[in-house]
Amino acid sequence: MREYELTFIVQPEISDEGCEGIQQKLDASLAQQGATRLFYDDWGKRRLAYEIQNFQKGHYFVLSFLDEGKAIPELERTLRLEDSVLRFLTVLADEQVKDIEARKAWAAEEERLQTERRVERVAREAEEAKAREEAEQARREAAAAAAAEAPAAPESEPSAPEGDETEAASSEEPEEAAPETEEQA
Repeated sequence: MREYELTFIVQPEISDEGCEGIQQKLDASLAQQGATRLFYDDWGKRRLAYEIQNFQKGHYFVLSFLDEGKAIPELERTLRLEDSVLRFLTVLADEQVKDIEARKAWAAEEERLQTERRVERVAREAEEAKAREEAEQARREAAAAAAAEAPAAPESEPSAPEGDETEAASSEEPEEAAPETEEQA
């Protein structure tokens, strides 16, 4: 049995449900071909090295599976037919997997850890959003309090003190007349 990794990039605006639909299609293709899915690794949205179909970002996924190589054409056919998939690449990760059950157990543990990290990330993002909202609210309240306490500002610019005008006029030097040349005379 060989281990393969199928990396594919999905358009960034595709929802989580759309990505899960693609994963379910791939799982169905694997089951139909008799391959064993190990796990999906969601790398998230990343900037592409170059623009693909007018997209500068993409959502990356990696599918690890065990097979003899018969499922690959069907998986790639499924991805070619999916309009939301920008690119895909299948590579041979391990030529000969000796202990298949140990590899499956490792994949199950890896998937469990990914799920925990995803839950933690969602909770952290929610806390950060709440903290940003509270900080914005506090800033608004402080601005409103400062505006209420500040006296009304005069509508026109205050004029310069009288002594400044005389100093400014006296500091200007009169222009010197240029000497006349023979051509002007």
